Amino acid sequence: MVIYFILSVLIAFVGTVLLSKKFIPVLISKKLNQPIYEIGPRWHKSKAGTPTMGGLFFIAAITLSLAILSFFAIPKEELPRVWITLGMALLFGVIGFIDDRAKLLKKQNEGLTATQKFLCQLAAGTLYIVLMALFGDLDTVLAIPFFGVEWDLGYAYYPLLLIFLVGMDNSVNLTDGIDGLCASTTAVLAVFFAVCGFLMPGTGETLASVAILSGALFGGAVGFLVYNWNPARIFMGDTGSLFLGGLLTGLAVLIDQPLVIAVIGLWFIMETVSVILQVGSYKLTKKRIFKMAPIHHHFEKCGWSEVKIVTVSIVSAVLLSVLTYFFM
Repeated sequence: MVIYFILSVLIAFVGTVLLSKKFIPVLISKKLNQPIYEIGPRWHKSKAGTPTMGGLFFIAAITLSLAILSFFAIPKEELPRVWITLGMALLFGVIGFIDDRAKLLKKQNEGLTATQKFLCQLAAGTLYIVLMALFGDLDTVLAIPFFGVEWDLGYAYYPLLLIFLVGMDNSVNLTDGIDGLCASTTAVLAVFFAVCGFLMPGTGETLASVAILSGALFGGAVGFLVYNWNPARIFMGDTGSLFLGGLLTGLAVLIDQPLVIAVIGLWFIMETVSVILQVGSYKLTKKRIFKMAPIHHHFEKCGWSEVKIVTVSIVSAVLLSVLTYFFM
């Protein structure tokens, strides 16, 4: 399995790097540039002209990696679960692509409305849960990390999973606001799931498929960082961040530990909570809690460099992953 894991990483990494190298000039020539918020940090103006929708590159490479390895590395009985999970992430990526395209056409930083995006995500999440329940042996037992508690929720598990899935997807989406933040945090979490695939007790075939899918995700994320690390030459756009949010949560479902993504991905949760608190505080008191939300922009306005913010995110994700693995 180690050889297959390494192969999954290499295919996704090399594929992402090669596609990025070839098509970044094309995106620039087509002027497919990320609009920059007027209200954002003033130094972000220097990012104007950076092409977006780079998520297409690692999405294609990850899909290719899994497609190749499906022929000989993943047991046939596990293929439905793995491809339903990747399919769900691809649907979220399509929603992001539609949103990115609308932004580019409108020449502003708003594509789909929040309601439109939310309804599309609900539809994609519902389809995923239905297919997993029918063909993927979806477990309705909810495990609570750190407490050793498990609740069989029966049919109530499905709507809760849907809300959680969409919520985490949007949390990852909010994290994609500075160079390298979303991709690097994702890479760390992919390593966590790969370790689970190798070392967690359970069905060998199931965990082998988790390791391979995690390897492809890691390779794609690191490959993208070659061009997305500060100063970024490409942004992933909603196309990439919504895909990553779906795939990360899907991996947590595959190991029957959906809540674990909220623990190891605490940075993602912080991004969402900061927005909720900021909006709620302003509506109730006309005062803001943070200098700017999501919270990575608050840290920027406090004087942190983008590299420092990303480094802190990586370190926190590593520490939480190690702690979670030993105590979940």
